[in-house]
Amino acid sequence: MDSPSTDIHLAAASALSSRVKPAPQTSSIRTKFFYSPSDDGTDENLLILLHGLGDTNLPFARLGRSLKLPQTATLALRAPDVIPFLYEQAFQWYPSFDQLGDLIERPDPSPALNLFKDVLDHLTGECGWPPHRIHLFGFAQGGSVAAEACLQWWRRELELSSLRVTDKETPVRPLGSLVTISGPLLSYPTLSKPCETPVLVFHRPHELKNGALAAFRKGFSRVKDVERAGEGMPRANLREEWQPIMEFWSEVLGRRSGDGLYEVTTGMTS
Repeated sequence: MDSPSTDIHLAAASALSSRVKPAPQTSSIRTKFFYSPSDDGTDENLLILLHGLGDTNLPFARLGRSLKLPQTATLALRAPDVIPFLYEQAFQWYPSFDQLGDLIERPDPSPALNLFKDVLDHLTGECGWPPHRIHLFGFAQGGSVAAEACLQWWRRELELSSLRVTDKETPVRPLGSLVTISGPLLSYPTLSKPCETPVLVFHRPHELKNGALAAFRKGFSRVKDVERAGEGMPRANLREEWQPIMEFWSEVLGRRSGDGLYEVTTGMTS
């Protein structure tokens, strides 16, 4: 892939964090996961990958490592619940089928969101990850969970900010970014202030229902819509499918330079 042209801006780092982050602990994450530190030895960003309905985290662990994003560790989570009555290992983020085996039209993602809240608390606490350096990537049901988790985190930040009584205004901390592949929101957001996490919605023609993109734009202040022919995940052999995602990451991923006193942010040029 040709390297895109970028504008580079230096900004003083607001807080110096460890170059190498502690690995997540199995005692603090209530599901299976695969964690891989950054190949270049600098864990400046964390990309959390969430698989779709009926899959496991293993293909997404391989995907995360194959991306080789600079200064980016990866964490592939497995959905917590086994899909009943199947012989192979297939998992779901929340109950997805009724007693007759039909898909539930209005599922309740609370089990997945409660799990994800604990994961984020562990990552931002014991592991030392700043929220704006945590980036989410989810496919189908995993994309829906990632999107709802972003909004859940933002709502909690808004609530905490309103409760703080200080002389100085405390900033609300969004997560770093969200890429959802064919994963719509499961709710229509009602927020006092739209979530500031940048979002890329990748989907196939006629895949999202009417109002799905409007829901994203209601909940998030910055939404990029990318539609490509075909089906399923972006295909590795098609540059035009992964290029908009890689360009998006080039805009939102943080970069640490030199001794860590400065952050490098890149913006795409037209």
